[in-house]
Amino acid sequence: MTRLAAVGGLLLGATMVTRAVASEPGTPDAVPFSTASPADKAAAGPGAALVQRLGTSRTAGSWIGSDGRTVVAVTDEDAAAEVRAAGAEPKMVRHSMDDFDSATRTLSSARRVPGTAWLKDYRTNQVVVRGDTTVTADDWSALTDVADGIGDFVRMERVRGAFTTRLNGALPILSTAGRCSAGFNVTDGEKDFILTAGHCGPQGSVWFADNGGRQAVGTTVGRSFPGDDYSLIAYAGGTAGADPGVVAVGGGKGVRITGVADPTVGQRIFRSGSTSGLRDGEVTALDVTVNYPEGTVGGLIESDVCAEPGDSGGPMFSEGVALGVTSGGSGDCRAGGTTYFQPLTKALTDLDVRLIVAPQEGGGAADPSPAPSQAQGVAAPDSASPGSSAPVRDILPDPSTLLSRLADPRNVGPGLLVMGGSLVALVASRWIRAEQDRKAYRRQYSAMWG
Repeated sequence: MTRLAAVGGLLLGATMVTRAVASEPGTPDAVPFSTASPADKAAAGPGAALVQRLGTSRTAGSWIGSDGRTVVAVTDEDAAAEVRAAGAEPKMVRHSMDDFDSATRTLSSARRVPGTAWLKDYRTNQVVVRGDTTVTADDWSALTDVADGIGDFVRMERVRGAFTTRLNGALPILSTAGRCSAGFNVTDGEKDFILTAGHCGPQGSVWFADNGGRQAVGTTVGRSFPGDDYSLIAYAGGTAGADPGVVAVGGGKGVRITGVADPTVGQRIFRSGSTSGLRDGEVTALDVTVNYPEGTVGGLIESDVCAEPGDSGGPMFSEGVALGVTSGGSGDCRAGGTTYFQPLTKALTDLDVRLIVAPQEGGGAADPSPAPSQAQGVAAPDSASPGSSAPVRDILPDPSTLLSRLADPRNVGPGLLVMGGSLVALVASRWIRAEQDRKAYRRQYSAMWG
């Protein structure tokens, strides 16, 4: 009877597995959530468009003024007239973007000095070279000679503290390399990833959500540092946790991410990190080069927002639009400081992934990227906000999801369990029968031969 039940269990389990495989949905043609890519990014305001149209020989950048108006630096009156006609405010300057680019190329070709950085200051029409407290007097003197050879529009500045990567997001992720913050969730259409800072760990780094190393998050599968500062962590289970389009800002709260864009000088931005939480500041420069001790990173965004060790990789955003991930800087959140960010659009393009965005609050699909808040392309500095709020759940998928899948009769798990149990029962019944036969033989042998 036991053997018959076991054989029946095998047949039943095989039937369950066959039905589950037959009913398993095929791979969807698109990911089951909204995404955004650099191609979908929010349209630039008139400043960026005017600079592109007028050309680098007649302009020297654009920014958002304190009143929210777009200002464009121009080198001639005809260009100024075009700026006025577009509804923006022109500012006449001596040096063009071509002059800036030539100056930064010269600085880049000079001997590399860790602890230095340079940027194009659109508002003062100068190239600014900065040196932290680790730069020696001899190195600073040599770099000053290089600047003097470029021209009087290069300004030299010494700053407090040291330029360091912020290793040690919103939600914390930990590995043997240290602690960083999760940036944004991204996808390649088949698997989900965390996009964070590249200096957080080398290729193959394994990340956890807890200090004990029990909650595996994923493994670093793509990285660019130095040169750039971004990396890609593949989720261990292949998918992100609940609400992948929400970034944490502390206290169980989050901000819905609805699109991606490039920032503008003067724009108010927010950043979140696992050490210092949610902080805000203003974009002060673009296309910044920083000579970290580990190597040189170019094309960074500079802001006067503070950051501290452990904030690396955390998200930078404004009005719900993703802008970058935290790279490094100087100072701290007690005395203030400078923080640099890897632009998100470049990282998405280089890694060939798309940003996962939150659905609209009504439950519909999100627009690829939201329209700019004002005609200028971004909200005025005093009126900008992080974005709409949402609760934050764990970085990992809910483990109860796995249990519910195994218990779902549509899946192959129950069938395999029935088959396994039946096999055990069949083997056990054969062993019991063999033992019974062996004992019977011994009794018969003893009766015959005494």
